[in-house]
Amino acid sequence: MMADPLDALRALMASHSPPLDALVVPSEDNHQSEYVSTRDKRRAFVSGFTGSAGLALITMNEALLWTDGRYFLQATQQLSERWKLMRIGEDPPVENWMADNLPRNAAIGTDPWCVSVETYQRWEQAFLKKKQKLIQLSTNMVDIVWKDRPPAEILPVDIHPPEFAGCTVAEKLKDLRAKLIREKAYGIIISSLDEVAWLYNVRGNDVAYCPVIHAYAVVTLDSALFYVDKRKVSSEVLHYMLENGIDVRDYDIVASDVSLLASGQLMGSSRTKLSGTESHEASKNSTGVLGDDRNAEEETKHKIIWIDPFSCNLALFSKLIPDQVFMQQSPLALAKAIKNPAELDGLRKAHIRDGAAVVQFLVWLDKQMQEIYGASGYFSEREGTHKRKHSDTLKLTEVSVSDKLEGFRAKQENFRGLSFPTISSVGPNAAIIHYSPEADTCSELDADSIYLFDSGGQYVDGTTDITRTVHFGKPSAHEKSCYTAVLKGHIALGRARFPNGTTGHALDILARVPLWKNGLDYRHGTGHGIGSFLNVHEGSPHLISFRPHARNVAIQASMTVTDEPGYYEDGNFGIRLENVLIVNKAKTSFNFGEKGYLEFEHITWAPYQKKLMDLTLLTPEEIEWINRYHSDCREVLAPSMNEQETEWLKKATEPITIGS
Repeated sequence: MMADPLDALRALMASHSPPLDALVVPSEDNHQSEYVSTRDKRRAFVSGFTGSAGLALITMNEALLWTDGRYFLQATQQLSERWKLMRIGEDPPVENWMADNLPRNAAIGTDPWCVSVETYQRWEQAFLKKKQKLIQLSTNMVDIVWKDRPPAEILPVDIHPPEFAGCTVAEKLKDLRAKLIREKAYGIIISSLDEVAWLYNVRGNDVAYCPVIHAYAVVTLDSALFYVDKRKVSSEVLHYMLENGIDVRDYDIVASDVSLLASGQLMGSSRTKLSGTESHEASKNSTGVLGDDRNAEEETKHKIIWIDPFSCNLALFSKLIPDQVFMQQSPLALAKAIKNPAELDGLRKAHIRDGAAVVQFLVWLDKQMQEIYGASGYFSEREGTHKRKHSDTLKLTEVSVSDKLEGFRAKQENFRGLSFPTISSVGPNAAIIHYSPEADTCSELDADSIYLFDSGGQYVDGTTDITRTVHFGKPSAHEKSCYTAVLKGHIALGRARFPNGTTGHALDILARVPLWKNGLDYRHGTGHGIGSFLNVHEGSPHLISFRPHARNVAIQASMTVTDEPGYYEDGNFGIRLENVLIVNKAKTSFNFGEKGYLEFEHITWAPYQKKLMDLTLLTPEEIEWINRYHSDCREVLAPSMNEQETEWLKKATEPITIGS
């Protein structure tokens, strides 16, 4: 059995100069990514908790793990008795805990590459109270004790085809430089992996489920640089970069180059500089940002550098001159979130293929549940025989059916892999919001239990994310009531109309009201952005959530967002329904305040299980909405179905008649 890394880490903490009173191990990598590569899963290695969000704090006699409401149940199951779970939103934040519980003048160590500027500043403020100090470690202590840490993989950088990108690198750089000039900045450091990929129209395979590359971008008014392991760059990609005026540099020199950037000495290659200057001239001429006003250009000579404090790490920030830093969300976050027509077209098409795979899976699963387990099936509420028709060797597990679903997706055009690990969960496991089944410990499917599956695909033309909850036996009245409340919230948000300027914080309540009526709720946000063959979670700049940062940016036309309310009853079941939506301009009879109004277009296609609905709780308008969605579902997916699948889909989408 492997030794607990806590003991080895405490030995390193004690021998460090100065000795460390605490060590912080965040979830994030050098780019503050939500999903990280296997070798960057340091917090999972030290704590045993595998959720995507969380922070570990190790003192000489305590070990604490902070995570959010999606993972409370999972963390209680995965953490050993040596760890204490700290529930975000219920327990004190980590910086408050450190300030209150660690001694005066305490030395708190962390890897500056894995901590954002925003986090660092928050901690520094809290540490003032007792003159505690953050120690920037020169080597990550977890890497020292992690003896079998996976090696870095060398996977190729790919060019994202222009027909799917919908916008050239030149256009994106021109727009970015215009924004730099507007903010009187000379350059910007881009740390978020999806922003680097989006800006330069490249994709990669460095993080499972996310087609991104471990890379930084630095863009100034007269140069553009791409910091990457050069072994990943083919001659074709190198030529493409040079053509676009991008200088390819080694990943490991980004820190020294940021020092040069701060002192105004960073130079691109001559080819890059020429292209950059042309872009700068173009941005002046086309945007009119500068016009004849030379003062604005003079301002930029003070070398103000733009960083996003939420994605730029402390190590790079430390190389900059503090009073020459402009800290604000990256301008690429909003530019990437507002999809162009080619991206929207690709997303719609990808979701049709993805919906076909999900329906094919449901047809297969319905048949298997009846054949293997004697279940009554997707449509019938009668009691099944519950007698195995085969020996125990033939069974369905959360992992085996998840693999089958992936198989249906893999047959679809442009499929490149899953967009996140499939949440395939039966009964009590469905109450674990981000449950991840393992082959040796997962549950067998059960005709008497709810089955929730949340899954998605990466296609060259779009990224998908869908959740459906089904029952192949006789659901209880309580399960039906809860499912219907979730469905009502899903419909209320999905058919909302609202004025421009409305935030996701304001919309979040729409999905919760039907649950609140019964004293129910859920501990996660209601919607996140979706990438265009990029990260499945574009949690920035917009989201639909009760969390305060959902107030930061309004929902805007051509954004994408998910609609995914849920309800989770620990030890019993979980319910979630999720569609991806596109935000469109709405045609309204009036236009109060001349604001313009917005509405949602559903692009996810798969039926809702009528058997799980309590029709007495649905209004005529809600039933009409379900019928219309089901009719569209049938029409959109029919061309992708064989005869048997068509019959199943027809039955699954038959109109609900009021009084049925």
